[in-house]
Amino acid sequence: MELLFIALGGAVLGLAARYALPGRMTHGAVLVPAIGTMVASVVWVALTWLGLPWNEGWIWWVTLGVTALASVAVDLALVRSRTDGDERMLHTLMRDGHPTRA
Repeated sequence: MELLFIALGGAVLGLAARYALPGRMTHGAVLVPAIGTMVASVVWVALTWLGLPWNEGWIWWVTLGVTALASVAVDLALVRSRTDGDERMLHTLMRDGHPTRA
């Protein structure tokens, strides 16, 4: 049951990262929340395997902290990568004038 709550927390943190950071028009609406959900779930399971009890606060803080950092990092990397790719494509199209030539 706790894994469900932590997955929901990961999705909410992913949504917060998507809408709080600039450049959200460069990637899909559910990509960053899905990554947040995945990271939260994996970190939670890893920490439980390492022996942290689920009813103490540390596992919650560590999991949600790692999830927030990962969501922000992925969002910023996606925006940078997509913007760079769009600029390269524009440069190629302006230089060649034809979209099928590389």
